[in-house]
Amino acid sequence: MPVEARRRAHEDTGRVSGNLLPERTRFPMADKIVLAYSGGLDTSVAIRWLQEQYGADIATLTMDLGGQVDLEAARQRAVDIGATRADVMDAREEFVRDYVWPALRAGALYEGVYPLATALGRYLIAKHLVRIAQEEGASGIAHGCTGKGNDQVRFDVSAGALAPALKVVAPAREWGMTRDDEIAYAKERDIPLDLNKRSAYSVDENLWGRSIEAGDLEDPWVEPPEEAYAWTVSATAAPDETRSMEIRFAEGVPVAIDGEELNGVALIELLNEVAGAHGVGRIDHVENRLVGIKSREVYEAPAATVLHLAHRALEQMCLTKEQSRFKERLVQEYADLVYNGLWFTAHRRDLDAYVLSTQRHVNGTVRVRLHKGSATVTGRESAESLYRHDLATYDAGDTFDHQASVGFISVFGLPVRTQARVQGEAE
Repeated sequence: MPVEARRRAHEDTGRVSGNLLPERTRFPMADKIVLAYSGGLDTSVAIRWLQEQYGADIATLTMDLGGQVDLEAARQRAVDIGATRADVMDAREEFVRDYVWPALRAGALYEGVYPLATALGRYLIAKHLVRIAQEEGASGIAHGCTGKGNDQVRFDVSAGALAPALKVVAPAREWGMTRDDEIAYAKERDIPLDLNKRSAYSVDENLWGRSIEAGDLEDPWVEPPEEAYAWTVSATAAPDETRSMEIRFAEGVPVAIDGEELNGVALIELLNEVAGAHGVGRIDHVENRLVGIKSREVYEAPAATVLHLAHRALEQMCLTKEQSRFKERLVQEYADLVYNGLWFTAHRRDLDAYVLSTQRHVNGTVRVRLHKGSATVTGRESAESLYRHDLATYDAGDTFDHQASVGFISVFGLPVRTQARVQGEAE
């Protein structure tokens, strides 16, 4: 349907599924909206729904960040449904370089466990949605997020930071359709779909991790069944033999495994395969979502689990006590920032500047042993290590001045002795 005809149809009805569009989603009719397109049911229906409700031409963007996505099939499906432009991108290298490695250098683990794979990917998608919208002179972007999760915040806030004039539409927040309603809607309009691959779970994956939720996982007492996992084996099914790997870092970024230099994508893919085969990287977590609810989340992140462990071990060698302690406080702030949709902010750039400075001397190699679901650091070395054997040893070659401790302890304990004399002994 030509855009003018769709615009007139929208003005005549202004309705979806019998309900008026919520006032907060209305904006002047756009010539074009750019949709983050996965190729699945929700965003396939969204192409036609946006055309009908907003009278706009729809451009789509599908990105490969390391998940199981058939870019060409997604592009063709978008065109078949009616997209006037359908971009596909293999953005794995950009994702690792500009999002994964900064998060690793920062040690960003939300609530101490979640490596933020999905969150980091949303920022890259948002960046390119805005780019295409600006190229096309579009008035808005759209995504398939519901009103209950965190991703909607990441898309909406990112768009506001990168292009404040752009409007954001989230059809799933507005249309009030169930899955069955969406299927009926698609059939009525001859929207091509592949509904034979439906999983019992809601899954999102990229190079840095795989998230699994919904279904029986919504009961935090239920143990995740093996069929929920795809990247890892159970600890009982893992090999009896251990596997050790040596990971070399340069300024906080992993660059080689077992002496072989690898680019970021290849290195993460290798670790996902090897660590996953040893049962490493399963995370079962009750998470505090930004929207105010607790959610049971299951993740698989073999490479992220191993790399965060190894990176922290090397930092313990190469950072001073003060740097290390302060960075521990920064980790939570950085992880919260990523989780809460605030990547494109001056605050994140400022934190990155500090993190980058701390990583200047984080150079060296860490040995990690993988065995039946566990990853353990068994060795580390660095030419810039602050650990000195001659100072630490109690054997021959000890250069530590033991007599200097007497004066040090006297000065260090002076406030304690003074308080005891003046105010009495502490109980």
